[in-house]
Amino acid sequence: MADITLPTEIHLDIVTPDRLVAHDAVTAVTIPGKNGALGILPGHAPLLTELASGAMEYTSGTAKHTLCVNWGFAEVLGDRVIVLAQSAERAEEIDVERAEKAKLRAEDRLKRFDDLQVDRERARIALIRAMARLETAHKLRG
Repeated sequence: MADITLPTEIHLDIVTPDRLVAHDAVTAVTIPGKNGALGILPGHAPLLTELASGAMEYTSGTAKHTLCVNWGFAEVLGDRVIVLAQSAERAEEIDVERAEKAKLRAEDRLKRFDDLQVDRERARIALIRAMARLETAHKLRG
């Protein structure tokens, strides 16, 4: 029987249309998948998944990093994870006050059932994004 050696780290790239957010060697990644969170360790089976809006975490050495990603795709290979997200920001970059205001604005718009000027789908997406940003910021700040 052949001896199978698994990799000890994963090469992680997180990319948005605007920037390369992370390019790091990591030991674990948690991705907000469309159907729930995915925990990825070195040697993970290959997969392609759609991202949800939510908190993404990864461990590099002894440091744990938390980001908010919004929609996109992730490709997982045994030694590499590539995240292509519509947007991504590190937890420490999130303006909590701005996210709270965006959440309240979206909730207010969604309450106006009879207002034909309100784009309900856009308001729903804004609410999801604001809630994901707040969740991510609170993970960092405890």
